[in-house]
Amino acid sequence: MKPLRVLVWGENVHEQRDAAVQAIYPHGMHTAIADGIRENLPGAEVTTTTLQEPEHGLTAERLAATDVLTWWGHRAHAEVSDAVVERVQRRVLEGMGLIVLHSGHYSKIFKRLLGTTCSLNWRVAGERERLWVCHPGHPIAQGIDRCFELPQEEMYGEPFAVPTPDEQVFISWFEGGEVFRSGCCWRRGNGRIFYFRPGHETFPTYHDRNVRRVLANAAEWARPQGQWVDACVNVKEPREKLGTR
Repeated sequence: MKPLRVLVWGENVHEQRDAAVQAIYPHGMHTAIADGIRENLPGAEVTTTTLQEPEHGLTAERLAATDVLTWWGHRAHAEVSDAVVERVQRRVLEGMGLIVLHSGHYSKIFKRLLGTTCSLNWRVAGERERLWVCHPGHPIAQGIDRCFELPQEEMYGEPFAVPTPDEQVFISWFEGGEVFRSGCCWRRGNGRIFYFRPGHETFPTYHDRNVRRVLANAAEWARPQGQWVDACVNVKEPREKLGTR
């Protein structure tokens, strides 16, 4: 089997403007995410790209050479080119996996693929988050205990305006009492999509060993299951001889 090719996309805006974020992620959140996938999937080819690169680093050639794309965005959702969003959507429908992280719930690509507003409730108060495994047999939950905790995170609360997930892997409880569907799977076309909630920029979430394990598991789960190319072909010659009346 060929090595899994993972492309980690990061908005890379907070890291350049916010000293607190720079202190936690001196090389960017995208680098920390990529490092976590590499340490748990040593055979994978993991690369990074950011919003600031030409075509946001998501050229047709780069996407064609990508099996799984991870996406973290927040402040600059509107700056992502619609042409690039369509390009990513096309690749997901063909079979590329997509892992959407934290505030990426409001990204153009996530809303496009799910077809809903993807809105939610939120609060930044540095609350403890407990993530419960609600599907222990799922590949994304492998190596994770019944639950794990993050000492500080941003709260996301229900209702989460997304289609009912095909599979629910995690649910979060927060210190303030809210709960949230924090690990959701969907299939769109031939592609697999996983949304994972943790990852606020001012907390060291992507250094957490459980979070890193989940992201690596998700990348393996989301690998393409064959490829389907969208086409609407006029089949003029039938495979069998057509009968006459």
